[in-house]
Amino acid sequence: MDVNAAVAALAAIAGACTGVIAMLAFRWSERDQARPTRTSLHTDAVLPPGVDTVLSVLRSSAVVLDEGDSVVKASSAAYALGLVRGGKLAVEPMLHMARDTRRDGEIRQVELDLPRRGTGRGEALAVSARVAPLGSRLVLLLVEDLTEARRIEAVRRDFVANVSHELKTPVGALSLLSEAVMDASDDPEAVMRFAGRMQIEATRLTNLVQELIDLSRVQNDDPLEDAEPVRVDELVAEAIDRSRQPASTKQITMAAGGTADLHVWGHRGQLAAALGNLVENAVNYSPAHTRVGIAARRVTAPGGDLIEIAVTDQGIGIPDKDKERIFERFYRVDPARSRATGGTGLGLAIVKHVAASHGGEVTVWSTEGQGSTFTLRLPEAGTGRDRSSRSSHDHTTIEPLTAPEVLP
Repeated sequence: MDVNAAVAALAAIAGACTGVIAMLAFRWSERDQARPTRTSLHTDAVLPPGVDTVLSVLRSSAVVLDEGDSVVKASSAAYALGLVRGGKLAVEPMLHMARDTRRDGEIRQVELDLPRRGTGRGEALAVSARVAPLGSRLVLLLVEDLTEARRIEAVRRDFVANVSHELKTPVGALSLLSEAVMDASDDPEAVMRFAGRMQIEATRLTNLVQELIDLSRVQNDDPLEDAEPVRVDELVAEAIDRSRQPASTKQITMAAGGTADLHVWGHRGQLAAALGNLVENAVNYSPAHTRVGIAARRVTAPGGDLIEIAVTDQGIGIPDKDKERIFERFYRVDPARSRATGGTGLGLAIVKHVAASHGGEVTVWSTEGQGSTFTLRLPEAGTGRDRSSRSSHDHTTIEPLTAPEVLP
């Protein structure tokens, strides 16, 4: 009995000690939780009330610095731009601005060109930085990315310069030719010759103005507001008819083929203009006695079936260095040849904008001396047919170009 009593006493003492230790640990944990952490000192305890919420909804990159130049708060955009690294502001000019503002309380603003992170190509990132005091000890830095705005402004300047040059050329030619006509008023043959040249320049000027209007329209209008199912066969037939005369002059064979009865959803006029530009370019840049093919097919895609319309020629081809730029406005691979064929340099830009506004794209394959293939991909319009009954052949193959239309 004495032994049992001793064991019970020892167990009671051990239980009491365990309880005391558990209580002390719990109180110690509560004290640690109540103690302000370094993170809370740099956010909740330091930032004025409501500032954290305001900074989270700003579109600009935001950085808050304390009196020791340490980052108290930074938005995710600030990290993405590379402004903050290792808890410090990594841009030296901005850091000097912050120190000056902390010293005299004045708001400062500057525009800087910063290197892009991870590119290694020396590309500049244009930003606008604004520094202002935040309370008595903190400094707020707001940074706006101006890179895209500057790029758009450069494109606009180039566009205005190119338009001025392109308009000046035919207008100057018309002025000189009119003077020549006046000087040759007593020579009917010379008058006829100069008048013919004037008609050519007037036509070029008219085409340029019309394509400028078309480009402005496809850039500003929403084609899906007046969208409708459009038969691809009709678009192809219209494009062939548009280039019938120049193809006949050069004895170029135009052939249409592929899958029949396809439909795309969009603005009929814009789609017709885009495909017409591709076929017209194929004819203009192909030598005589060659072939231009237009073929359509259906292809599967994760977001839904697409319609591919490919325009293939046997022309001069496009150098590799120019393939990325041929869709730019007024860009020409061969300016002299383009002007000789009456090209304005806007046709492919219109095609690109039409494709993009319809939820599609345009791509090019080309080899110098072998020809080019421009492919216009557009979302398919529903036709009300049961697509489950279509065979895999309909989705993955394209019929050979059949029933070619040979132009005399």
